[in-house]
Amino acid sequence: MLAIPTDLPPSLLALQTRPLFVMHMDVQPYQIIGGAPGAFRRVGVVPGGIFEGERLSGKVLPGGNDWQTVRSDGSTLLEVRLVLEAVNGAMIGMTYKGLRHGPAAIIERVNKGEDVDPSTYYFRTNPTFETAAPAHDWLNGIIAVGVGYRTPSGVFYSLFEVL
Repeated sequence: MLAIPTDLPPSLLALQTRPLFVMHMDVQPYQIIGGAPGAFRRVGVVPGGIFEGERLSGKVLPGGNDWQTVRSDGSTLLEVRLVLEAVNGAMIGMTYKGLRHGPAAIIERVNKGEDVDPSTYYFRTNPTFETAAPAHDWLNGIIAVGVGYRTPSGVFYSLFEVL
């Protein structure tokens, strides 16, 4: 049987990140598909937003969507596709999956659109990007992680490039 070595390189012992950008997206009321077999499905339509960071800033274009699966335990799986427009006009596709869960009473308040302390529930994403813009080609080769916060006015994410 193989054994895990005790002298793993430092790059395998900790995840390192650097800030990518903070994003705010407006959201409209959910489009409810309902209780399809195995899950409750709803869709969040994104009419727009903004993102700002040291290396990348711009706006979230209208038309993005978030296909959500609400599981029987109350947790929500996210599947999101957005188009970002950088300040230099570059178009960037952003896709991510995510997970939001927490105590039932907290998630109920989040789902009602109340302002709930984001430290009281788990809301994480894993974005990838695609672009043909040479100035932003570096995005095609990274994975990001995000921490989310649902507010009455929409959703905030702090995104980090995984190094």
